Amino acid sequence: MSAGSSISRQTEAASEAARDAVALRAFFRLVELWGLTMEQARVLIGRPSRATLYNWKAGKVRSLPHDTLCRISYLLGIHKALEILYRDPALADRWVQRPNAAFGGQSALERMLAGDVSDLTAVRAHLDAARGAWT
Repeated sequence: MSAGSSISRQTEAASEAARDAVALRAFFRLVELWGLTMEQARVLIGRPSRATLYNWKAGKVRSLPHDTLCRISYLLGIHKALEILYRDPALADRWVQRPNAAFGGQSALERMLAGDVSDLTAVRAHLDAARGAWT
């Protein structure tokens, strides 16, 4: 193994760690904005152990699983779509808690708390379709 490839792997690992830390900071900011409990946050992010979740919240990140990164991506996409659809940030943030006919009368949050990544996908697709109709 050459010194160059070792440095390259170290650089890549540092880059991934930085990415993961940024993703988690954004996720926990979203948890605050949406007024979620830590248990709700735990379900949305893929049900890690409570200790892992609290370590992540404290900034103790090694490497996030791919599924966790995908979930955070969906959640941030949902947040971004809401910011585009609603000029009032408070209204956008409350939308996830309001009953919605598109989800059988459940709120988007209730749908997402079913826990499967496909539930996040459904909410994101609904908002992307609504956003497309407005553009």
